[in-house]
Amino acid sequence: MMNWTTYFIECVASVILFTLAILIPLCKNPEWWIHDYPKDIQEEYFKTHPRIPSAFFSKTVLLKKSFALLLAVAIFVGLALLAGARDFLSAFLASYGLWLVVDWYDCLVLDWVLFANLKRVRLPGTEHMDDAYHQKRYHLVQTCIGMALGLIPCLLCAAIVALIAA
Repeated sequence: MMNWTTYFIECVASVILFTLAILIPLCKNPEWWIHDYPKDIQEEYFKTHPRIPSAFFSKTVLLKKSFALLLAVAIFVGLALLAGARDFLSAFLASYGLWLVVDWYDCLVLDWVLFANLKRVRLPGTEHMDDAYHQKRYHLVQTCIGMALGLIPCLLCAAIVALIAA
């Protein structure tokens, strides 16, 4: 039986930890997340800086994203079990619900509000690109892609929980 109080606390903690995991490296080196910036911002940045791999299927981006997905699986298994998930369906719903909370928080709060208005996280040489940083459609599309990609770690989480709890 799911413990909804625990699940709610997990959602809040996940949002806080996700924010720190994004903001700390971003404030130290905005280039770290260059693959997540809209293409017009990337192109403006590369006019005055050396080009680095930023395409989704580049080795660097795939390594970062793969590591993040594996980490998500491990975290989701622990959180699902902690919240009381004991079968495939409850583990999937718990992990995917948590994925959606973080995914939509990333879009609505971090991308649309914080990153659009916080000059500190703008790539050097793109500080003047207010319209580009306020692209809501770009981030909405990325969020929908994130919803689809989230099925992978959440299904893996559910399978692992089902095996552990069986």
